[in-house]
Amino acid sequence: MPEGLRGGGFPTFWHSYGHGTHHALMLHCALAHGGAWRPVAERLAPAWQIAAPDMPGHGRSADWDRRCDLHDQVTGIARDFLQPGMHLVGHSFGATVALRLAQEPGVSIASLTLIEPVLFAAARGTDAFEAHLQAGQAFSAALQAKEWERAARLFTGAWGDGRAWERLPPGQRAGNIKRIPLIGETERCLHEDTAGILRPGGLESITVPVRLIRGTDTMPVMTSIHDALDARLPNAQQVIVPGAGHMLPITHPEAVQAELVRLVA
Repeated sequence: MPEGLRGGGFPTFWHSYGHGTHHALMLHCALAHGGAWRPVAERLAPAWQIAAPDMPGHGRSADWDRRCDLHDQVTGIARDFLQPGMHLVGHSFGATVALRLAQEPGVSIASLTLIEPVLFAAARGTDAFEAHLQAGQAFSAALQAKEWERAARLFTGAWGDGRAWERLPPGQRAGNIKRIPLIGETERCLHEDTAGILRPGGLESITVPVRLIRGTDTMPVMTSIHDALDARLPNAQQVIVPGAGHMLPITHPEAVQAELVRLVA
């Protein structure tokens, strides 16, 4: 697993899997790292070759120095890794970056797979969006008060893999507490679409096959987000994984692997 300066000169560590003929760039969710894709990548080997960078402040990449907007920086890193003809895959925050990158002029990808993209702005105007804001008030208050452990507990309870906070390994709990302030840096982009991902004509320009994958047991707002994106993406297909929650690339990697295999069949 190499390390170097990628994407605007930010010190970025990345994970490499496989040596196959199908190339993919995989972007992880917030509070995780590129190694979270291992369960999917190992199921795709040996036919695929995968790059999975660690976001700033995550995994073994450098700590985030707030040099610019975090979504802009992660997009810059992803842009630097993306090669023509790659399959672009993202989960949660990483999926919003993938969606943004896929509509940039000159980008050429084979397919786009979005797993529970947390672009909450897409659900604006729905009851689910209002319920999401209401449910997140305690978390937002904890961020505002800089009560990092409380914020991490609340965030993990809503968007984690279903395990109680006390059941997480001590190192994972500590890592989540350290990184939870970064969630606050993403809220304007995800709730107000400050990056313009939903601009007129942008989603419609993505004509490659798109998979929108979510779990049956995820947060209700995800259904509204997927429906809104599906209505505008010309070549999209929704995939619903029974029994899965938000962290389905880790809890249900076989479902993600199966959809990617279908894309190249």
